[in-house]
Amino acid sequence: MSAVGARTAPARPLSVGLVAGEHSGDTLGAALIAALRARVPQVRCFGVAGPKMVAAGCESWAGAEELAVMGLTEVIMHLPRLLRLRATLARRFTAERPDVFVGIDSPEFNLALARRVHEAGIPTVQYVSPQVWAWRQGRVRTIGRSCDLVLCLLPFETEFYARHGVRAEFVGHPLADEIPLLADRDAARRALGLDRDAPYVALLPGSRLGEVSRLAAPFAAAAARIAAARPAYRFIAPMASARAREVFLQQIAGVAGAPGIHLLDGQAQPALAAADAAIVASGTATLETLLTGRPMVVAYRVSAATAFLLRTVGLVKVPYFSQPNLLAGRRLVPEFFQQAVRGEALAAALLAELEDPQHVRELQGEFAQIHQLLRRGGAGRAAQAILDLIGYGARPAAQPAS
Repeated sequence: MSAVGARTAPARPLSVGLVAGEHSGDTLGAALIAALRARVPQVRCFGVAGPKMVAAGCESWAGAEELAVMGLTEVIMHLPRLLRLRATLARRFTAERPDVFVGIDSPEFNLALARRVHEAGIPTVQYVSPQVWAWRQGRVRTIGRSCDLVLCLLPFETEFYARHGVRAEFVGHPLADEIPLLADRDAARRALGLDRDAPYVALLPGSRLGEVSRLAAPFAAAAARIAAARPAYRFIAPMASARAREVFLQQIAGVAGAPGIHLLDGQAQPALAAADAAIVASGTATLETLLTGRPMVVAYRVSAATAFLLRTVGLVKVPYFSQPNLLAGRRLVPEFFQQAVRGEALAAALLAELEDPQHVRELQGEFAQIHQLLRRGGAGRAAQAILDLIGYGARPAAQPAS
């Protein structure tokens, strides 16, 4: 593997520019910083960071939540602010001249920024491939011009890039390393103060406020239907932020028959481990649910204008949108999009899953196989691939996945 501007470790400390968007990018960024620091203790990291990255030692120029915008038309509303931020970051990174720039997720923002940084002669990496294989495939040309390396979390992505001559490496998913192969339900319930014997359904309406505002009410309506059919069931809902909690409570206030829902501050993974099943917003949470081995129903709602574009312009090239189904290449879990996201439909689908024990066992077997496939020491592999790209130092002996 050739390096971009290969060199031995320079006299000054290694410097890494980072831009992470929202909660999932912050989690990936923090793990990456820790893995880089394990290899290069004096590494300096700076850029757009969330609280986990800051705790890991990243100098924050702006908060990761500033990039938490979902959907095509929603981005347009925030475009002036985002363009100003991107221009400012391009100037700062060009002036600071890090040894490498790493955009973490948020491709709509990061790829354009990476191109400007790349044009200034700084090596660039996109950590988390955009779903270019699924929709707007023409973007692969932009990615090739903007990035020296794409770090892929999913195994099938590298084949797509190879066909288009873009350098990409499958590093596995850090969540697969972080989440144990067998989730301990009893320990999770003790930690959260939940009833040991009652059946629980976890509701995960997303981390973005737009997601929460669109999904809270149908999720609560689904809980009402489930509680009416199976009164023993209880409900927990991890909230990504204090503001998300406020929006969730506002949206469910008018839902008739909504049962009590125990809200948690964060703690999505313990909530999933404690639950028997989950209703989940499409995104990283569906992968967390898979890795925890819990049956799920997945929902995806965007603005009406975004939905119109997705349906009519032919942008989408795959039959599924949830990560479990994409990874399996077939329908493992029920998916509901846009107007189909209704309380009665979500409840009926989840009850059908739960009332078929043989199906649940088969599903958990499929989930376990995917978990093993993704468990590759993701953060460490990503860190080493970045160091290899820029030819920084000698490569240490490979470390097994934890």
